[in-house]
Amino acid sequence: MSRIRLKLKSVTEIVGTDEVGLLILVDEDEKRQIAVTCNRVTLNQFQMRLAGRPLPSMLSETLWQVVARMVDGSFDLVIYGLSEGHYKAVLYNDVTFDRFPIPASDAVLLSLISNVPLYIETKLMEIQSSPYDESATGMSIPVNTISNEMLNKALEKAVEDENYELASYLRDEQRRRSNESSKVDNNSR
Repeated sequence: MSRIRLKLKSVTEIVGTDEVGLLILVDEDEKRQIAVTCNRVTLNQFQMRLAGRPLPSMLSETLWQVVARMVDGSFDLVIYGLSEGHYKAVLYNDVTFDRFPIPASDAVLLSLISNVPLYIETKLMEIQSSPYDESATGMSIPVNTISNEMLNKALEKAVEDENYELASYLRDEQRRRSNESSKVDNNSR
């Protein structure tokens, strides 16, 4: 599996919503970027750590210290897929080859806390990333990386704003996801 190492470049809120944040990740050469969505609680965790503010609880750091001392081997975090608007990731033990699923936003946070390297599969980075421009004041994110809830809100806003071309595009994405879910349900029977 070919993969690219990522680093956290910044965290920001999505304009127009208070509930969702973006974690901007760049490759080591800072040529390409992806955005991982996160909820408000996770965004606050990043903002406090990056600002150096004391945290009310350091549970994440404490748990990582326990795991690191009790488990043989080293770890990698790998973003490997996308499902229903969310990147999928795993914590991978390089000695035991155990894989532990973890939300991508939590994988980024764990990487920040623990210095465990964070990677993305090369093909996924090629498909999902956009050029990185340090001076840019915003970035577009692929519609397939937003949650179903965000997709519904965006569709409502597009209809409200009479932006029917965007509304049609968003409705197509909803149908695509619905068809994927139906296929999964039918295959599991």
